[in-house]
Amino acid sequence: MKIAVVGTGYVGLSLACLLSKNNEVKGVDIIQEKVDMINNRISPISDSEIERYFKEEQLSLEATMDTDKTFKWAEIVIIATPTNYDIEKNYFDTTSIENVIEKVLKVNNKATIVIKSTIPVGYTKSIIQKYNYPYIIFSPEFLREGQALMDNLYPSRIVVGRSNDSEVIKRAEIFANLLKQAALKEDVPVLFTNLTEAEAIKLFANAYLAMRVAYFNELDSYAEEYGLNAADIITGVGLDPRIGNHYNNPSFGYGGYCFPKDTKQLLANYKGIPQRIIRAIVESNDVRKEFIANKIMKLVKTKKNGSKGIVGIYRLTMKSASDNFRQSSIQDVMKILKKNGVNIIIYEPTLGNSKFFEGYKLENNLNEFKNDADVIVANRICDELADVKNKIYTRDLYGRD
Repeated sequence: MKIAVVGTGYVGLSLACLLSKNNEVKGVDIIQEKVDMINNRISPISDSEIERYFKEEQLSLEATMDTDKTFKWAEIVIIATPTNYDIEKNYFDTTSIENVIEKVLKVNNKATIVIKSTIPVGYTKSIIQKYNYPYIIFSPEFLREGQALMDNLYPSRIVVGRSNDSEVIKRAEIFANLLKQAALKEDVPVLFTNLTEAEAIKLFANAYLAMRVAYFNELDSYAEEYGLNAADIITGVGLDPRIGNHYNNPSFGYGGYCFPKDTKQLLANYKGIPQRIIRAIVESNDVRKEFIANKIMKLVKTKKNGSKGIVGIYRLTMKSASDNFRQSSIQDVMKILKKNGVNIIIYEPTLGNSKFFEGYKLENNLNEFKNDADVIVANRICDELADVKNKIYTRDLYGRD
């Protein structure tokens, strides 16, 4: 089939790679540099499987900035544009989705439009009514940063939300089959639901994962405060098969593309409905970051001239093998430290030769970074920090995400 994928971030590019083995795919982006990289088979994001696909697989994939020509050509248009959370409106900013839909409908009134971007509950129904266009479906993504293509090749499930119109049901089944046929995993569960239920699945799934992160972080806060062995406690708790020893490694808090905005959006959707847990998940993350900042401040000694020592932030990225640090929890920890007069330097190789990041000094030489920092804060530890173990503050108990 002829498929346009709008947005070439983690979601869009992984889908474009997945589907371009068996279909003609055009990836649409607004940044010429990304378009050129993709056409030269250089991944603009850090994802080892995408990098491998670009080197080894025969992909019918072309990147472009020409929306009119591409949308007129396409049978399916997948929207994977960013929907950042607007704190003032308590709502995802869905402007980018609507801009794409309007451009598609100007040149093509037959294409199936698939929304992959994260959206509020009830959004797809409203957009179908707004544009009086029935062929819009919503299919949530369940991807990890740095493992996006792998999670498409071996999906936990495929969920497609659609209206009850017979033609729309047919198109939803075609799209689900495209994903299923491209996957390497056998017997992938496929769930068809109404539109609003599919939207709720996405937000509640991420809220549960965020709750799990928050739970083990609070367990870790308790253990650290009382000098207990957090790893022993977590291991013992996880031996209950109903809990399991997975997704339980403490961190400085949850962050990234999805968890912060999805939990806040779900909380906003609860307006007028009694709840306690969803609000607690959001608030727990803030409490954890304050706890971490206070622990770090206790480690930073005041020098003879009255100034506080230097805290080195090892990576703004919160996950290993990721180049994304959007809304990473360490940035909120840094703000608390800065507010309390702590001097901060950052080592973040993805920023190239930049000297500053949002007012913080960057040190691009790892050895100088290690020498200059009195305390090194690392959400995830790695071998290149082995020689400065005595300086490191981390809550990474298992050496994994």
